[in-house]
Parts: sequence; C-alpha cells; structure tokens
Amino acid sequence: MRLSDFDYVLPDERIAQTPIAPRDAARLLVAGDPVQHRHVSDLPDLLQPGDLLVVNETRVIPARLKLTRSTGGAAEVLLLEAIDPDRRVWEALVRPGKKLKVGERLFADGVPLVSIGERTPAGDTFWVHLLGDADPLTLLDQHGQMPLPPYITATLENPDRYQTVFANTPGSAAAPTAGLHFTPELFGRLAAQGIDRVAVELIVGLDTFQPISTENPLDHPMHTERYRVPPETMEACLQTREQGARVVAVGTTAVRALESAAKSGELSGRTRLFIHEGFDWQLVDVLMTNFHLPKTTLLMMIDAFAGPDWRDLYAEALREEYRFLSFGDAMLLERSRSQIP
Repeated sequence: MRLSDFDYVLPDERIAQTPIAPRDAARLLVAGDPVQHRHVSDLPDLLQPGDLLVVNETRVIPARLKLTRSTGGAAEVLLLEAIDPDRRVWEALVRPGKKLKVGERLFADGVPLVSIGERTPAGDTFWVHLLGDADPLTLLDQHGQMPLPPYITATLENPDRYQTVFANTPGSAAAPTAGLHFTPELFGRLAAQGIDRVAVELIVGLDTFQPISTENPLDHPMHTERYRVPPETMEACLQTREQGARVVAVGTTAVRALESAAKSGELSGRTRLFIHEGFDWQLVDVLMTNFHLPKTTLLMMIDAFAGPDWRDLYAEALREEYRFLSFGDAMLLERSRSQIP
C-alpha cells in the first residue's frame, strides 16, 4: 500500500468556502450503476423503510484561541479534547510550538487565559491549562472562535452553520460535517418514511487535522478519540440488521464510533481504530459522507467501504463541479460486496 494510492488532484475552486442554504439543498452523488446526481433533500426517496440513521451528536466548541504572549507576540491554541471532568486541562495544538515554554502564560484581552504544559506522548500536541475562575465553556464562548479548517478562508457569518441541528454534548474541535446537511424538516420526512434516527458521540480528534505523513499509509500513527454508543443505539442497530434493513452512518465519525464499539465490545472508551482495505465490517451498511482531502485516513476508510471505485466517483464529482470538503456536497455509498471478508 502506498500513499499515492489515496491521492487525487483537488483544485482550489472545488473547495467550498461557504455553506449552502438551505442545508439539505446540497448535492448528493449516489453511487450505483448508473451514478445518480441528486440532492440531500431526496434522501427519503433514496433510503428504504426500516433503515436506521446513525448521527454523531457531538457539539463543536469555540476551540480556537487567538492569544498574545507576554512579549507581545501572537500565539494560537486549538483545544482538541478536555482530559479532566472540569474541562481545565486540554490536549491542544499550539503555535508557535517550538518557542513556547512550559509554564508560559498566554493572554486574551490582557487577561491570562492559557498556561502551556508539557508535550503529550504523541509529540505534536501539548497539555494546556485554562486559567481564571469562570466556567471553561463560558471562557471559550467569550474568547474562542469556531475552529474552521485551514482550507476555509472565507468568514463564517453565522457560526451555527458549522454546527449540526442535532448537536448535543459540547466537546469537539471539528464538526461531523456530513451531519451539517440535515434539517428538522428532513428528519420529519425521513421518519414519515419509516426511517428512524439514533445517536452516537465521537469527539473529533487530531487525525481530522493531519494528513498521512508516512509513505506506507499503514505506518501512520493513529491518535485516540473518545467515543460513546448508548446501549439503545447499539440495540437498534442490531435489531435493524436482524430485520434485514440497513444501518446508515451519517459521516465517518459515526462509522468509527459504531465499528469501534462492535470490534471492542465496549460501548464507550477511547479508540485507535484504523479502518483500511480488508477491514472486517460489523455494523455499517450505508455511508453518507462529504468528499475528503487527499492522503487522509478518511479517504482510506472510503476505500475500505466502497472499494477502489471511489476514484471514479471522485472524478465524476469533480467533472460535475461538486463542492468538496466541510461545507461541500455529499455522497451516498453502499458497502461494496468485495469489501466483505
């Protein structure tokens, strides 16, 4: 396996800079013979009665902190995950990482907000401490910004557009972007067709921000992510499959939560699951997902799920001028029979 196996040319003009309105007006490429070009609003006609939607209900927090050093220089902290119940200690990406010292305090509006700790065992992140007496989430609401990916350079006028309508538990530094396409009205139409919805939680981790760094993708070090699959969600998935219907994961993060629980037998915990070609799928039958960056573990997951035809689907999407990445369009994939061990 080579890194070039998961590379493709993505022109800058195909990267969506702003979300489309309404949310479910996004285009939807439906894999099949022939390929269909539809819209997310068509999902009630594309799924089957009895199918079960699984969404990741994590809520994005304003995790990007633009700060100042005591010297007057600029610094930035991107909070990835709280590691204590009080949300005072976080794993974070820090810039400039090589210049900041352990114990150095960073300021927001002249007030100390963050103290830099040691590097984490991963080596590319730091432990940081939130300072002050206020509740940490209140501090983030006051001083933080929505952590848009670096390839989005346009200003987001409404921060709620980088939040799903079903977001619940605050914690993630990135949105489960396939879920951004759903509206309450669409969920109502799906329910009327006999398509129910359940939720999981996966705190989006560092691999969302990092491309694969090794020539052999299998050597890429996966970082852990915290997940939770409620017992009622697992029971609903198992019953759906027993009844001959399909489990439809909305986004790669929902996939990772479900398959981590199925593989480990633990409904919550931390996962380092690396999904690539030959993966022994347990629960997910259909995947709705956005288009992903080249050379990423997310694209390796798509390859594992749909097989090498993903290249043809991506080429078709580029020809048809689909919008790519977080604010872009989506695709609907059924698990390739060739990918079932």
